[in-house]
Amino acid sequence: MKFGVTVVPSVSDWQLFVDLETLGYDCAWAADSQMLYSDAYAVLALAAQNTSRIRLGTGVAVAPTRLAPVTAHSIASINQLAPGRVFLGIGTGHTAMRVMGQDPMKAGAFREYLRVLRALLHGEEVDYDLDGERRQIRFLHADRGFIDVEHPVPIYVAADGPLALKAAGAYGDGRVCSHNQTRARLQKSLETMQQGASAIGRSFPDSFHTAALTYACVLKPGEKPTADRVVDAIGPMAAATLHYWWELYQEDGDTSTVAQRCRNLWDEYLAFTEKMETPLSRRYQQVHFGHCAFLPPEERRFITEDLIRATGGLVGTPEEIIAMLREREAMGLDEVTLLPAMAEARSNLEEFAEHVIARY
Repeated sequence: MKFGVTVVPSVSDWQLFVDLETLGYDCAWAADSQMLYSDAYAVLALAAQNTSRIRLGTGVAVAPTRLAPVTAHSIASINQLAPGRVFLGIGTGHTAMRVMGQDPMKAGAFREYLRVLRALLHGEEVDYDLDGERRQIRFLHADRGFIDVEHPVPIYVAADGPLALKAAGAYGDGRVCSHNQTRARLQKSLETMQQGASAIGRSFPDSFHTAALTYACVLKPGEKPTADRVVDAIGPMAAATLHYWWELYQEDGDTSTVAQRCRNLWDEYLAFTEKMETPLSRRYQQVHFGHCAFLPPEERRFITEDLIRATGGLVGTPEEIIAMLREREAMGLDEVTLLPAMAEARSNLEEFAEHVIARY
């Protein structure tokens, strides 16, 4: 099992990446959300220049906000600074697009995006369509120190639906998912990705990487999962699930993803959002305020033990967390990447490294 951290990137605190390397984490993922955080690539450049071991990448890059050649160019530039230890996490842009009131990229467009991205990152020429004009493109100065496509940049695709999963199998080197998925769902997803690879004549790689985004807090003796210290550390990430449920509900009234044990909590949260002062036409701005970075005080009451368990949070004693991780590893998971609250990141991750990673 590899241990990663998803960092809410702040250009004024790129030092956190250096600290993660010192703590022994394997990977650091910089979240990409243009209306919420600092630019992921700017922060990764600083991290790459000041680290030597830890693997660095986007967690995850947002396809709709950058053309595929631009994303390839950006991550290949980071790879020039840290050759061989850079990866690209990429997704359709759930949060980054929703926070602007826009929909994520459609599955068909995402598949085409990944096709172009993979070819460019392998130093190949590829046909590329922009506004109906299809032309051949390639990096012209790849051997002159501007970028690095000689050292592989693995593409880890955030995918859940069948079309995105098939695209991940066809053009990805790994998959990113949420931590609360069942063994049956993980197996079904794997089979769908294998189908995607087979459809383009690709052998599904044995090295295909599976990573899950989650959060963690090591409980002190007698401490409850909803203690103030715990909520301070994991509250923003737990609340992000409520934001996700809200977005799906606004789209078409869908509540199928709401965990059964959280149904009453969901009703309370929905009533809470309906009383927000922001007009519904731009309420997404208020709903996503603090998203994964900090927890607005009025949302603390929604961070319940049921929500923590339903979202797969690694909250418990060291022994309990290690048991959860062993179970996930047996299900085929290669990496967990943790996303704590910004203000609590260092203390939270130090405790996890000391009490869990060191004993795993």
